[in-house]
Amino acid sequence: MAEVNTGDSGGGHGKHQKKRAKKASTRIDMTPMVDLAFLLLTFFVLTSTFSKPKAMQINYPADAENVKDQQKVNNAITILLSKDNNVYYYKGEFFGKESKNDPPTVLTKTDFSKDGLRKVLMDSYKVTRDSIATLEERYKKHELADTTFKRMANALKGRKYALTVLVKSDDKATYANVVNVIDEIQIAMIGKYAVVDMMKGELDLVNEMNDNASPKK
Repeated sequence: MAEVNTGDSGGGHGKHQKKRAKKASTRIDMTPMVDLAFLLLTFFVLTSTFSKPKAMQINYPADAENVKDQQKVNNAITILLSKDNNVYYYKGEFFGKESKNDPPTVLTKTDFSKDGLRKVLMDSYKVTRDSIATLEERYKKHELADTTFKRMANALKGRKYALTVLVKSDDKATYANVVNVIDEIQIAMIGKYAVVDMMKGELDLVNEMNDNASPKK
């Protein structure tokens, strides 16, 4: 609270002396303001939401007890990472050079540009993305509840024939490139992906592609 103290200045008591105006001294009590500041500080501390650490979710397939029990992946893209930021991919099942019934797998080189890996994933996932976009339009028109929209979208992503992305890397690839690939998968809204080990046949093809890409001395 503010207080105004008025005291007698001592002038004007004599007969011929002029009476001087009294001086007022102001004193502000800061105690209520300090109390209010602490109350506001306590309020904001208790009602604030602290940022939580974010972690990237990576899916690892479970090891099958019997190799014969492993199911073949339908509509899959396998991304292979190696040194010098090299990114290769192939679609479908892998066939080595020793395969007699099917032509051997050929790797295609790409990169992390907007017309590179992202375009490959977007084009391969177009059917599912269009279906999700149709659901999103219904959701925006309030024809679907929020939980219903999420459940139906997740069901589309998890369909048997929906695109599955397998991410593999050799011992020369960087962890940053693995993170970049998973970011591209999230941008494309792909629901099924996993980080798995590279097979020997795939590693041989990657080394061959690296040797061909390296400048010859």
